[in-house]
Amino acid sequence: MGKEHIHLVQLPEKTRGIEIFRMTDEMIPLLQREIASSPHRHDHYTCFFVEYGTIVHTIDFQEVIVEGPSLLISYPGQMHQVKKVNVFDGWILAFDPKFIHQNVSASIEESFSDIILIPFTKEQQTWFSSLFELIKSEVTQGDSSISNPIIGHLINGFFSKTASLFQLQETERILDYSSRSIEIVKTFRKLVREQFVQMKKPSEYAVIMNISVSYLNDTVKSISGFTATHFIQQEIFRESQRLLCYTNKSIKEIAFQLGYEDYKYFIRLFSKSVGISPSNFRKQNQ
Repeated sequence: MGKEHIHLVQLPEKTRGIEIFRMTDEMIPLLQREIASSPHRHDHYTCFFVEYGTIVHTIDFQEVIVEGPSLLISYPGQMHQVKKVNVFDGWILAFDPKFIHQNVSASIEESFSDIILIPFTKEQQTWFSSLFELIKSEVTQGDSSISNPIIGHLINGFFSKTASLFQLQETERILDYSSRSIEIVKTFRKLVREQFVQMKKPSEYAVIMNISVSYLNDTVKSISGFTATHFIQQEIFRESQRLLCYTNKSIKEIAFQLGYEDYKYFIRLFSKSVGISPSNFRKQNQ
């Protein structure tokens, strides 16, 4: 394999933190080159707004079909690859997370879902299409750096609208639960994404959140159907699958990187959670 790290795609320095282009038939050769590339991470948000047509992605080992009109957001750190393209019209927008105000990004990062896919009505499609035209115009004609307040307002407007639509989707699934319970689960999910290497027990998260571990477990289970431990292990083994597939690090090295000094214990946990040993998982996915 010859790789010690998963390939990280960064925005070119000349773009000053933002890229946007129309995804017409003329751009399909560029997307075909993306298909030929290896799975990779981004250090930035990448948004695929498909107005007409279809793009098939894999994001963290999940196949995601984006059929127009709809929007897919790949956020920093996710493993991403374009698998198939049949696009007639749409947009690709990539931007540095520094464009986004913290309270705006939190609304997406604290969501229950790891896949941000939003279908649009005709009216919503028109609204987003106009906004992308404005962003394209400002990036092309003005200063596209992070310090540009117009670009910042447009990107935050786009992200806020996206977050509100996505939250509506989530709200429909969790109407019967209190806002307090929902907030607990969102906070827990966000903390797990940030701390899963250092913190592997629900009790550690409960201390930070200033609630009892039983209350945390009961709340997470009632809303999601899964235990708090499940979400911690899901994050751990998603990252371990990335490292097994896209680096040549040994299983022992991966276990240590993910916070396990006893790599045999890590192997047992992985095998139980994923249903296959780390070595066999690597062989099947090379």
